Amino acid sequence: MDIEALRTVQLVAHHQSFAAVARVLDMDPSSVSRTVAGVEAQLGLRLFQRSTRQLTLTEAGAVYLGRIGPLLDDLDLARDAAADISTQPSGRVRLTASVAFGHEVIVPHLAELHAALPEIELELILNDQTLDLVAGQIDLAIRLAPAPKGDLISARLRDTRYRVVASQDYVERYGVPASPEALVDHDCLRMTLPDYRTEWRFRRDGEERVVGVSGPILISNALALRQAARDGLGPALLADWMTDADVARGDLVHLFPDHEVTATTFDTGAWLLYPSRAYLPVKVRAVIDFLRAHLR
Repeated sequence: MDIEALRTVQLVAHHQSFAAVARVLDMDPSSVSRTVAGVEAQLGLRLFQRSTRQLTLTEAGAVYLGRIGPLLDDLDLARDAAADISTQPSGRVRLTASVAFGHEVIVPHLAELHAALPEIELELILNDQTLDLVAGQIDLAIRLAPAPKGDLISARLRDTRYRVVASQDYVERYGVPASPEALVDHDCLRMTLPDYRTEWRFRRDGEERVVGVSGPILISNALALRQAARDGLGPALLADWMTDADVARGDLVHLFPDHEVTATTFDTGAWLLYPSRAYLPVKVRAVIDFLRAHLR
């Protein structure tokens, strides 16, 4: 039995969709369907019940996949352990992060990473959705959040601080707001995320204040939001790793340097996450060590 074909069947059972698995594996849905049909023919069993709207495991399929799942995991562990005998970490590592964080923080270090780990093939998946690491066969994720919950192993990579910024041109035209509450008189640039749309939270000397914000422009991407702020369209709430260089150059002005500010919680950061496994391959550990050393 083809091991990769069994892994494909396992993914189909998880996603309950040929099309979804095709996107994960970068292949045609018809190829996924043929692979599943081939496994069923070899076994002499129908593993899935198919309809125009739904794909579900049969009773026989559930029993079969329940037994082979641990075996496939053991094969992965055996392969990783054998590969790790080599002194040089090698192989493919799949890493996912948000579009903005990947563009601003990870990509500038890719040349260093390749020089340090020349045998690593890094697949960087930039996506603002929260991808399923196990189903997507992803080794690592960097997520921006408070302390993450769930079954994933997590390690804090770096703190994240937010600030309200506006362009120098905007400040010259409209002035610096005298206080956070004065933002009510400004058309603020807002993220489309629910927690960012209507309120920003400020803290100074232990005192917290919630300030209502509004404005005619809402943007779903942080990179585009920063560009709109650079273009003088209004104040924006952005992370320090997105604005440090702009503030240093004078392209953006930090409007409230004596305040902490956030849209959700003040204790947030960038977290490294990876699936809980009994064995962490050396190639993945090497990438984790590089990221922790260079992105702190």
